[in-house]
Amino acid sequence: MKAISPDRWKRIAAAMAVIVIGVTLRLTGYEAGLPYGFVKYGGSLLWGVMVYLLVTVALPARPGLQVLCSVVVAVAAELLRLYHTPWLDEFRLTLAGALLLGRIFSVWNIVAYLTGIAVAAAIDHVLTTRQQRHRRKKAG
Repeated sequence: MKAISPDRWKRIAAAMAVIVIGVTLRLTGYEAGLPYGFVKYGGSLLWGVMVYLLVTVALPARPGLQVLCSVVVAVAAELLRLYHTPWLDEFRLTLAGALLLGRIFSVWNIVAYLTGIAVAAAIDHVLTTRQQRHRRKKAG
């Protein structure tokens, strides 16, 4: 079995940090007096970032496929909100269900997810390019 690379561990750690920040924003943002849109869509944007980071762990060194899979996962998760069964609706009423699946379908959530994915992919591209240049400089 192959060991997990340091780069993948960094992505896992970044995803965990994004989860903590997103949950904190959703649970305390309104009480802290932050605007509704910032809390609601900031959490959704961070959810998109988290999806991207976790997909990059599963599909390392495949940038185009990473973005495509992240978009598919994010859109599918939002479309799942249109599907209703008693057990699924009951789960959505829990904190875990609300954070993982959400409760109400919104096209604006999809926009926020896609924005988060795009921002994460752009930052990832810049950092990866910089890291590759640094390695080449060091080797040559």
